[in-house]
Amino acid sequence: MTTLSQPQPTIQIRAAQASDGPTLTRLAALDSAPVPFGPVLLAEVDGEPLAALDLRDGAVVADPFKRTAELVQLLKVHATTVAETEERTATRSHGIAHRLGLAA
Repeated sequence: MTTLSQPQPTIQIRAAQASDGPTLTRLAALDSAPVPFGPVLLAEVDGEPLAALDLRDGAVVADPFKRTAELVQLLKVHATTVAETEERTATRSHGIAHRLGLAA
């Protein structure tokens, strides 16, 4: 008996752009939630946007007709990683500026 394997989906997590406004509006409408604005991460599966995370307050909008729980977890992990990286970079930059006598 031969078993056919399912192709693995391609998942992309990226920063939402201004052109993603209609996509965020659609996800928010499907989820009966406010439209996220400001810095937002968008998760796509095989090119289809399915979930978004507002980086300001952690609010999530997702397509309730698709399996998105794991996708939302990925968004949260990615957001945490990005925040930690930015914090380290800011701390390092401040340290360099201080050593160069440029810090306030």
